[in-house]
Amino acid sequence: MKVNFADSGIRWIWLTLVFLVIDQVTKYWVAGSMDLYQSIKVTAFFNITYVHNLGAAFSFLADQAGWQRWFFAAIATVASVIFVIWLAKTPKENKSLSIAFALMLSGALGNLFDRVLLGYVIDFLDFYVGSYHWPAFNVADSAIFVGAALMVLDSFKGSDKENVAGSINK
Repeated sequence: MKVNFADSGIRWIWLTLVFLVIDQVTKYWVAGSMDLYQSIKVTAFFNITYVHNLGAAFSFLADQAGWQRWFFAAIATVASVIFVIWLAKTPKENKSLSIAFALMLSGALGNLFDRVLLGYVIDFLDFYVGSYHWPAFNVADSAIFVGAALMVLDSFKGSDKENVAGSINK
């Protein structure tokens, strides 16, 4: 598969790198400046709370014996390869889909690095209403969410959808 950088979505790989750096720097800052489970109140609905997530979203499978580390690392690795392929096959004209793939790639890589190097993912963004707290998350999780939302929004475009579907299936 020959990829022309200028004519494909791969030209958005810089966005992946930007968000990957932001994710890793913020995690490094939290881990280096806070104690585990320490919480800093920022607003009436947001704290910075340092936690380790041994599982996936919403701490799914966090209570397992450790096999989940490599299971989720494998999923993130496969997802990352798929996002790179999709970026390479997406026409440069479809900016929103390219940005979506670049963001999801950065999130997958950010959490993959944590999982492989540390054995857990560092989470610290803690939003809440009253005593109800949304599960803590990080910049990588945010990038995945925003990328997925852009992908869904892009799916509602008629001509671009057909253009990309044809390109990805080649």
